[in-house]
Amino acid sequence: MIVRPKPNLLGILFSLKGSIAKRIALRSLLVTLLASVIVLVETLHPAYFSKVNATPFTLLGLSLSIFMSFRNNACYDRWWEGRKQLGQMIIDVRSLIRETQILSDPVERAGLLRGLCGFAHGLIARLRVEDEARAIKPWIDVEANHPNLPDNVLQKIGARFSELAEQGVISEWRFTQLETRLVSLSQVQASCERIKSTPLPFPYTLLLHRTIYLFCILLPFAMAEPLGWLTPIFTAIVSYTFFGLDEIGDDLEDPFGFDENDLPCNAIVRTLEREILAALGEPLPPALEPVEYVLT
Repeated sequence: MIVRPKPNLLGILFSLKGSIAKRIALRSLLVTLLASVIVLVETLHPAYFSKVNATPFTLLGLSLSIFMSFRNNACYDRWWEGRKQLGQMIIDVRSLIRETQILSDPVERAGLLRGLCGFAHGLIARLRVEDEARAIKPWIDVEANHPNLPDNVLQKIGARFSELAEQGVISEWRFTQLETRLVSLSQVQASCERIKSTPLPFPYTLLLHRTIYLFCILLPFAMAEPLGWLTPIFTAIVSYTFFGLDEIGDDLEDPFGFDENDLPCNAIVRTLEREILAALGEPLPPALEPVEYVLT
């Protein structure tokens, strides 16, 4: 995720960190070169373009803009929903840190809280299609062949809470509170998995991609006669805008990855890790800071 102050005019014009300009530069350049060729042909053979009207492109551009706004809003909703769920994970873990203070055995409490660290690391690894067992292993032992290791961690923690309740170490009311927090963590995992495993409908995205390319390729034909050699400039601006919005939507559709504009999953998990270790009186790893404005 990009974390930086609002740039000045020069920063707006030349900043590349977090921008999608690098990824769409080739496409925009090819469309601009095509526009230059079309203008050259129009200059040599103006009769070819005498009947080309800009009205259909105006209507198509308006419809395409509205269509893209719907898609980008849907993608942003996925990004923001992912951030809310990771925020809920922070709330639940902090609540469990506070509610487990009733445990008099520090070893018992440390095992439970370190399990929560394992859950957080395992969840992020699962969302990024990484090795869950490797992420969880430093914090708690899990069944390596289990199909859902983060949930397996919650099962172990919940089973231990149940044993403590049966032994009378914690009251029934306290057990209910702790179990409610574990249920909330399960909901966080399920919500994040829903975002990860349910992309936007492919025909919806495919239709938008095709329409953007057709519009940017055909637009110079309508602008060549009235604008002349200004056509490549305006074509570059339009293609940058449409290709850029399309690329941003692709970025936001999966918010748990490693792109510069994805959620700072590592930093969020490190925050939980530091707070749990602080509660246990153990040394703290350094907080993750933005590197060249990028918080991982």
